[in-house]
Amino acid sequence: MESSIRFGIRRNAGKREELTMRVIGNILWIILGGLAIAISWTLIGLFLCITIIGIPLGVQAFKMAGLTLTPFGKTVQYGGGVGSTLANILWVVLVGWWMALGYLGAGVLNCITIIGIPFGIQSFKMAKLALWPFGAQIYSL
Repeated sequence: MESSIRFGIRRNAGKREELTMRVIGNILWIILGGLAIAISWTLIGLFLCITIIGIPLGVQAFKMAGLTLTPFGKTVQYGGGVGSTLANILWVVLVGWWMALGYLGAGVLNCITIIGIPFGIQSFKMAKLALWPFGAQIYSL
């Protein structure tokens, strides 16, 4: 009985520590450039939504803005059907490849140091989303 209580306390303490690390990671991310990139994505999304044709692209830019603002504690689930695949192919050809390449380069540079590895992992997550955003859903852990 006593051991199960202790394990319950440890389990809750672990979740609290995990939440604290997510918050610290997101704060550092925002300070070190995440806010500027998220604002840029938002402005791009607003610009794309001016035309009816650009609205689907603008929605994807808003999705990137949300993930770029606070990436720690979020996961991306990929799915979608034929329409998403066709839109993703068009996206990759027009803008996806160079955006993904930028995030990939940032991830590699972050992973050079031990302290930067968590930030590099987040950059790799965003590189994949920048390459293939249609049909992807972002969930909080």
